[in-house]
Amino acid sequence: QVQLVESGGGLVQAGGSLRLSCAASGRTFGSAGWFRQAAGKEREFVAAIRWSGGSTYYTDSVKGRFTISRDNALNTVYLQMNSLKSEDTAVYYCVADRAVVGDPIIRLPRVYDYWGQGTQVTVSP
Repeated sequence: QVQLVESGGGLVQAGGSLRLSCAASGRTFGSAGWFRQAAGKEREFVAAIRWSGGSTYYTDSVKGRFTISRDNALNTVYLQMNSLKSEDTAVYYCVADRAVVGDPIIRLPRVYDYWGQGTQVTVSP
């Protein structure tokens, strides 16, 4: 059974940092990433990584502030979030799939068969 278990969310002041982790079990993946959904807004793509090779992709609003990475040995994906802003407040979801896809398909939620339960990130002004 495939499981994605997220951790690392919480409350932080604007300008601060958080690191989200997503531990994957049950199989290996070709692509993984993070989406987020703020209250009253649609779910949006944040970042993604191709498991083999490590190519990364980001939405424009987080470029230069967020970094996605993976640890092959631990089968874990990370999202390092720096210089956080109040508009980053959302529930963050880890996603993964067997497929190895590139840009722009990797930014589409329909690509991912597996989703974590979500972790809340709240950035106070």
